[in-house]
Amino acid sequence: MKAAVIYARYSSERQTEQSIEGQLRVCNDYAERNDLKIVGTYIDRAMTGKNDNRKDFQRMLRDCSKHEWEIVLVYKLDRFSRNKYEMAIHRKTLRDNGVRLVSAMENIPDSPEGIILESLIEAMAEYYSVELAQKVRRGQIENLKKGKWLGGQILYGYKAENKRLVIDEEKAKIVVYIYEQYFAGKIVPDIIADLTAKGIYHLGKPFKKCVMYYILSNEKYSGIFHYQGEIYDNVYPKIVPDYLFKAVQSMMAKNKLGRNSKDMVYYLRGKVFCGYCGRRINAETGTSMNGEIKYYYKCGGRKDRNGCTKKTLRKDELEQLVIDTTIKVLDNNDNLSAIADKIMAVHEAKMHDRSVLNLLLQEEQATQKAIDNMLTAIQQGIITDSTKKRMEDLEDKLQTVRQKILAEQATIENQLTKEKIIDYLKSGNKKKPQAMLNLLINKIILYDDKIEIHYNYTENNDPDGDDRDFVLYAALIQDIKKQTKPNLIVQLSLSWLPLADSNCRHCG
Repeated sequence: MKAAVIYARYSSERQTEQSIEGQLRVCNDYAERNDLKIVGTYIDRAMTGKNDNRKDFQRMLRDCSKHEWEIVLVYKLDRFSRNKYEMAIHRKTLRDNGVRLVSAMENIPDSPEGIILESLIEAMAEYYSVELAQKVRRGQIENLKKGKWLGGQILYGYKAENKRLVIDEEKAKIVVYIYEQYFAGKIVPDIIADLTAKGIYHLGKPFKKCVMYYILSNEKYSGIFHYQGEIYDNVYPKIVPDYLFKAVQSMMAKNKLGRNSKDMVYYLRGKVFCGYCGRRINAETGTSMNGEIKYYYKCGGRKDRNGCTKKTLRKDELEQLVIDTTIKVLDNNDNLSAIADKIMAVHEAKMHDRSVLNLLLQEEQATQKAIDNMLTAIQQGIITDSTKKRMEDLEDKLQTVRQKILAEQATIENQLTKEKIIDYLKSGNKKKPQAMLNLLINKIILYDDKIEIHYNYTENNDPDGDDRDFVLYAALIQDIKKQTKPNLIVQLSLSWLPLADSNCRHCG
C-alpha cells in the first residue's frame, strides 16, 4: 500500500468549506479503490490557482523532500495549478523527490498518450482561468459604466445601497472636517486629538495616522475612481470639493520636505528659497547646549556644504515677519481693491461661460429622447432582453446627467461679491495664517540682509457653502495662478531680524 497525501483548494470567497469536503470525499474514495493510504492533507482556502503563492501548497512542496509519501492526490489537476508553466516546474519538483501527482477525477494513463492528455488538460485549465478573468473584467467594467460598486471594503464616508455607493452623511462630515483642518494648518496628530476629544473614533478606536493620511490622499473622495487605466466619476459620489482636495494634495507634497519635523508646523515650508545659491530653504531642528529644542529655516545648499554661506534664521521670527507684512499689504485699500477687481473679473468670466452646462443640457435632452423612443417601441410590443437592458442603461445615464446639471447650476448661481472678497482678504490672514499664506504667497527669496515676498493667487473652486467661514471664503480666490505671474514683490530689510542661536551646535 502506497502512502499518499491529498491537496485540496477552492479559489473564491463565494465558495465554502463544502467545496473542500467534496474534494476530500472524492479523493478518499479514490484512495480506497486504488489501495492508497492517506497520511496527510494540505488545504488552501479562497486561494487562486493562477500562481503558487499558497501557504499549504508551498508546505507540501517542502514536505515532499522528506520522502514520507509517494503520491499527491488531487480532485482535478486544476486544483494543483492553472498555470501550465508553474505546473511543469512543480511536477518536476515532485518527481525529483520520487512523488507522483494523481487526479482522482481524470483517468490519465501512465503512458505516452497520458502525457499528451495531461498536457491538454493543463492547457484547458489555464485557458478557462484566463477566459474567466476576462469575463469578470468585462462584467466589472459594465457595472462601473452604470455607476455600480464592485464590492470589497467600503471606504470611510460611504455606505452601500442596492449595489451602489452612497454618502454616509455623518461620516462624510468628518471626512470634510479632516480636510478642512489639514488645509487650515493643523498637523495630523492634532486632528486625531481633536476627533478623539469629540468622541469620534474609527472602528471603535482613535484614528491611526496611517488611516488619516489614507483619507487625506484618497482621490475617491473627489469623485474619481481609477480602474484598468480608465477613470470613472459616477461610482464614488463626491464628498470633498475639488479645490479643497487639490489644495490638500499640494500641502501634503510640500510637507514631505520637512518630514523630520512633522510635529512642528512650518508655515512657510516649501516656499522659501536661498537668494545666493537658489536652493530651497528647509525646516531644521537644533538643540542648544542647555538641551532646549529650537526650530529654524536653513539653506539646503549650506546643509550640503556646496559653499553657500546663507545664515540660518529662527522659525518664529521669520514667519511672524511674513505674516505681519502680508497683513500690512492687505490693509492697503488700493491693493485690496486691485486684487478684488482681478478676482471678480475672472469669476465673472467663468460664470458667463456656460458651455459645460449647455453640453449637459443637450445630453439630457438626447437621453430623454432615446428613452421616449424606447418606450414607444415597448408600447408597440417590441420587448426583448436587449430592450430591457438598454432602457436600464439610459435611465442610469439620465440620472447621472441630471446630477451633474444640478451641480453645475449650483456653481453658476453661487456668485461672489467684491465686498466678500475684501472682507476675506482683511480677516483671513489673522484667523488662519498658514492657510492664508498658502493661498497668497508664491515664493520667498531670502538673503542675509533682505527678504523678497512674491505674492500671487491660487486656484480654487466654489465650495458647497455653509457656516464654515474659512472654507467658504477660501473659495473666493480662483483660477488666477494659471493666468498671472506673481504681481507683487515686497522687499524688507532683515537687519533687525534675530539670526540663529550661536550656541546651537546644529546651525553655525
